[in-house]
Amino acid sequence: MSARGREPTHRPAVLVVNTRSGGGKVSRFRLIERAERLGAQVTVIGEGQSASSLAQAAIEQGAEVLGVAGGDGTVSAVAAVAAATGHPLLVIPAGTRNHFARDLGLDIRNPARALPALLHADSARVDLGVVGSRVFVNNVSFGIYAEALLEPGYREAKARTLASIAPAYIEGQHRVEATVDTPWEAIDFPQVVLVSNNPYQLSPPRRVGCRFALDTGLLGALVIKRPPEPPDLLPTLHRALRQQAGADPAETGVITWSAPQVVLHGAVPRLPAGIDGEPIELSLPVRCEIRPGALRVLVPKRRTGVRRRLTRPADFGVGG
Repeated sequence: MSARGREPTHRPAVLVVNTRSGGGKVSRFRLIERAERLGAQVTVIGEGQSASSLAQAAIEQGAEVLGVAGGDGTVSAVAAVAAATGHPLLVIPAGTRNHFARDLGLDIRNPARALPALLHADSARVDLGVVGSRVFVNNVSFGIYAEALLEPGYREAKARTLASIAPAYIEGQHRVEATVDTPWEAIDFPQVVLVSNNPYQLSPPRRVGCRFALDTGLLGALVIKRPPEPPDLLPTLHRALRQQAGADPAETGVITWSAPQVVLHGAVPRLPAGIDGEPIELSLPVRCEIRPGALRVLVPKRRTGVRRRLTRPADFGVGG
């Protein structure tokens, strides 16, 4: 957590915006106009541009606060720059799922409610996950079901789509071509490996996939050793997760633990993965690590979704 104290006001802020995120939330909530009205400079990610390069350019041009409007993938790119340069980050949840923003206590239904932090904000230190040279604010996933697994309100359409490819999944065609070390044993060719920046809640059902803390200094790890049988694929996975506390992994096929590092290794040269929902291939061995308190975040003083005390008082502002 950051130390108590007042920060100087009128700090130049640049908001990096991904207009393609979240099905048009940036336009629907008029985020660009509202941010500019509060004194922020807005830069929109264009064709062939990256969020990280725009964030770095903003720092070089004198920005003292970095903002980002987009989904977890865009947020992680700007967060990496903010952490590396020691600048605070303000998150506007303009993506589809907005896991990181949700766990910061932001209102993910109305991203405009995060904008007042441009004028007056609370400040906190949170952890960042790192895999190779990449930062992740939410998770790194391996295996076709990893992302769907921790969606609390998955849609029936999603369940049907996943069930349609269940035969290949059951036959092991979608296994992770690697070995993951756990505190109990090394698991060869698991079905799913998911590593999160701080551990997820696995119960009750409506809290599955939420993080009540972002500053534990630990990664959350989840491995599914074998697939459940169709046709109730996702419900079976969710039941296994809810039963995991105190259950025998040999019976559930699910292993969860917390650690500062998680390692996958194997014979294949590269492993398909998702970093905060963005597809990538990673060279083996894959080392996922935690950087405690690496990122300073700014959040509005009133947060409708807050689940824990996250903040230390501090005033921030932008010129205008």
